[in-house]
Amino acid sequence: MKIEELINGGANITLAISPADLKEFAQSVADATRLQIEREIADGKTEMLYTIEYVAEKLSVNRSTLWRWDKNGYLKVIEIGGQRRYRKSDIDRILNAKNEPAQ
Repeated sequence: MKIEELINGGANITLAISPADLKEFAQSVADATRLQIEREIADGKTEMLYTIEYVAEKLSVNRSTLWRWDKNGYLKVIEIGGQRRYRKSDIDRILNAKNEPAQ
């Protein structure tokens, strides 16, 4: 019986799984997610994501500044699999604003 059948059946059941089965399930979810992301990148549907360290260096700020910018909405961080990343388009927006002449 598949999980979808259990969910759609509406039965109230309790499942017992081994740690090895749980690990196998988690790995299959991670693999499927990785494949989907790789396909989207190959198709040009996703944009580059940068690490905190890269962004801090690129914008010449420290990690606490990035944290503060996230809290006030200036540069939002996204979490993917427990890792924090920044969108390239958001970094480009900030860099372009820095290079614009003052009015």
